[in-house]
Amino acid sequence: MVQIPKGYQLLEKSQRRPRHGAHKVGPSDPKETLSVTIRVRRRPDAPALPDPSSGPGHNVISHEEFAAKYGAAQADFDRVTAFAKEQGLKVVESSLPRRTIILSGTVAQMEAAFGVELSSYQSAVETYRGRVGALHLPTSLTNIVEGVFGLDNRRMAKRAAVRSLPTPSLSTKALTPPQVAGLYNFPTPLDAKGETIGLLEFGGGYEKADIHAFFKGLKLEPPTLTAVGVDGSTNSAKSDPDSSVEVALDIDVAGSVGQGAEIAVYFAPWTEQGWVDNVTTAVHPAAGQPTPSVLSISWGWPELEDAQGLSWTQAAIDAVSATFQEAAALGITVLVASGDHGSSCGINDGKAHVSYPGSDPWVTSCGGTILRNVSGSSFDQGTWQDNNGWATGGGISDIFTTVPSWQANAKLPGSANDGHKGRGIPDVAGNADNASGYNLGTVVGQNIGVVGGTSAVAPLYAGLVALLNANLKSPVGYLNPTLYSLTGICQDIDDGVSNATDGAPGYKSGPGWDACTGLGSIDGSQLLAALKAGGTGTRKS
Repeated sequence: MVQIPKGYQLLEKSQRRPRHGAHKVGPSDPKETLSVTIRVRRRPDAPALPDPSSGPGHNVISHEEFAAKYGAAQADFDRVTAFAKEQGLKVVESSLPRRTIILSGTVAQMEAAFGVELSSYQSAVETYRGRVGALHLPTSLTNIVEGVFGLDNRRMAKRAAVRSLPTPSLSTKALTPPQVAGLYNFPTPLDAKGETIGLLEFGGGYEKADIHAFFKGLKLEPPTLTAVGVDGSTNSAKSDPDSSVEVALDIDVAGSVGQGAEIAVYFAPWTEQGWVDNVTTAVHPAAGQPTPSVLSISWGWPELEDAQGLSWTQAAIDAVSATFQEAAALGITVLVASGDHGSSCGINDGKAHVSYPGSDPWVTSCGGTILRNVSGSSFDQGTWQDNNGWATGGGISDIFTTVPSWQANAKLPGSANDGHKGRGIPDVAGNADNASGYNLGTVVGQNIGVVGGTSAVAPLYAGLVALLNANLKSPVGYLNPTLYSLTGICQDIDDGVSNATDGAPGYKSGPGWDACTGLGSIDGSQLLAALKAGGTGTRKS
């Protein structure tokens, strides 16, 4: 039984349940050393963040302005740091713009500091260090601290890359990213020099020889790569070859479309702490780190892992979502894969689910299509559905139950579960079916062959955003209000195909926005022309 110290109270939004099907094996080793990330509130005198919905590039602020006005207050950091020292915890790292303080200590110290019991749990997914219930803090800190991440290290990220699927039909063939960029009418030449694309990864790594071989096959110069380690993770391709396929796919697609752009690859653990620290590191870089103008994320985890409720803590979702909103204010575009397991999201409970962070209202969610009958610039496009558990993710959020203003006229359906309204995903779609996917060649010594998935769509459009930014000499930033307000910039997919999988109710593609392919695939040149006509703001550092 957890003993709550005198003068402590519950930390709101910190509740956790055991992973579905997990059972407690025993207590955690009290001498085990771990780190936690404390997320602190925005400074009390901070103004409201600028509204990015007035148009791309407008109301964009600089990183310096953000740090001065919108970060954490030093006085709040000092109070948290004093508490940590009282508990015998070591301050490892802190950042006022990120509003994070990283502490290290033993399991015993963490249990005492946060009024929690840590145990070892076994599930079908993994063995993890976990907790049940809420965290606790001194009453004087509960209005300052928004979340504590890292005590529970269960896996909260899985990749969305697909390979080794059935042989494609004769009307479908593997393509290259520049070919797809041509079919989608991306601006030419494919020149994104001066831009930096950020890729967020949660496992594996890349080997330069593999990347160079892919680009050599396309007769292109390979991109300049920078690996950024977060929470002790590093570029380690051989440690997790399966995840390294995702990393290679992201680099190869983004780099061969946004040619000449530098690519920063952020590696973090696949925990809630990893999510918070990876996203905040990319959005609020420290001195000497890359400063991306667009982020691509090909990982996620179902919003509701099972009927019991959140596997995520609400605090983690709030921290990540707030950082995406900050990215919008900074003029950074965030693109996220919607998932590859259709309406079930890989949860076999007969319910429809969507994946987070693909469901976040501050990101552009990317669903999947299949390209067929490609001949020159001519092609057919349909909804990605392989009828074997692999299909475009999409649906209505169970967490974000307020319809965003820019989706108000999109005629969103109610949830396939109970009819409730909410944020609909995806926003756009692109080539994802393995049959029309990309041949990566060799990755970490293995001939991988053709790879698809919605994780190929997010980096494709990240490459497009880099091209747009380079052409406009200004960041397009938060795209959703623009995408939903313009006509003629997306090719609608209206083939009546459902994304239902694993016995869950699904959604069908139809005219206009739908929960399979969103608004459709983006016509890059048409979007660029619309942005030029509407004007953009001024690039700031």
